[in-house]
Amino acid sequence: MIMGSTGSIGTQTLAVCRQDPEELMVTGLAAGGNLPLLEEQIREFHPVLACISDREDAAELCRRLLESGFAARFNGENDTSIAASGTVTILWGMDGLLAMAAYPAYDIFVGAIVGMIGIRPTIAAIRAGKDIALANKETLVCAGQIILPLVKSCGVHLYPVDSEHSAIFQCLQGAVLPDGTRNPVDHILLTASGGPFRNKTKEELATVQLEDALKHPNWSMGRKITVDSSTLVNKGLEVMEARWLFDVPYDRISVVIQPESVIHSMVLFEDGAVIAQLGAADMRIPIQYALLYPKRKNLGAKRLDFASLKEIHFDLPDPERFPALELAYEAGKAGGAMPTIYNAANEFAVSRFLHRQADWSSIAESIALAMKHIPNTEAATVDEILRIQQQTYDYLRAAR
Repeated sequence: MIMGSTGSIGTQTLAVCRQDPEELMVTGLAAGGNLPLLEEQIREFHPVLACISDREDAAELCRRLLESGFAARFNGENDTSIAASGTVTILWGMDGLLAMAAYPAYDIFVGAIVGMIGIRPTIAAIRAGKDIALANKETLVCAGQIILPLVKSCGVHLYPVDSEHSAIFQCLQGAVLPDGTRNPVDHILLTASGGPFRNKTKEELATVQLEDALKHPNWSMGRKITVDSSTLVNKGLEVMEARWLFDVPYDRISVVIQPESVIHSMVLFEDGAVIAQLGAADMRIPIQYALLYPKRKNLGAKRLDFASLKEIHFDLPDPERFPALELAYEAGKAGGAMPTIYNAANEFAVSRFLHRQADWSSIAESIALAMKHIPNTEAATVDEILRIQQQTYDYLRAAR
């Protein structure tokens, strides 16, 4: 079940499925508004369920499929009980996502939707007893206090898809003791490429354009995540995720700039040993590892050539040029509503930047402004998290 099938992670997940159709059958596909691409994916992978945000788009999608002789039906009530092999049932909206997530006949849920819209479907999948391959950052950043206890109580597995968290997860596989406990972790070292502006001065950063921010040096990602990489917000969100995924306090999670993107992250153990996960910058590798864990299969991915690589460089992030990273630590340590305020402020500011309504430096400024002026309250329910998100949007809209 792939939520966010037309995005960067979703399309790469389907690329993994395409290479291994006997082991990876696609049961459901969900997209936001890219109807043409979702239609192509349905025709290729023949899911039982498909979902798109808008009801009219769902009806149009069904009409297109039927006109070409493809077996499809539009279910405006989002009833999955009528789903049957050989026919794709088209759902719509949040109710459609929740119905898909709770559908009984699948094994693993791929959460690849960008934004806080991914929280509710992930919770529904966990409650339905499904293992989770998680790429949606907001689920843990904003709702880790809800998700992790739920994962434990429902007895499901949560596999990280982000390359950095997958790397840490892989490094920790050799740390499990015979009694099931884990060798003590001294430090988690999250690596970062540094983004497209790693070598720019503070003065140069004041004049960067949207096109510059969208040119990531190593990875192919969606527009929003690529901008987040340029501000190091992406790394800040990953720090908060790592806190929940690996139960390590913030003062033992550090970010290291590794511009070649060869080392995807490292774990320092109590005895001083460091285990690192290395590989080509290919998201299919962590995606497949999450889907087939603990099995590894040949993807045809590029191999590292150490003879030609010759050297690997390291640096530390500069808090003066990239203040959003330090703000993420501040938000994570504060807890409560603050991680949601951080994330929502970034979403608001990045949207304005992508629409050329604000400059690049306003992203970190908006985050700092929201964190300073919006009260930190509890965030014990999804409704409360979504209320805080809207409160942050409203505040920044009024403060413009």
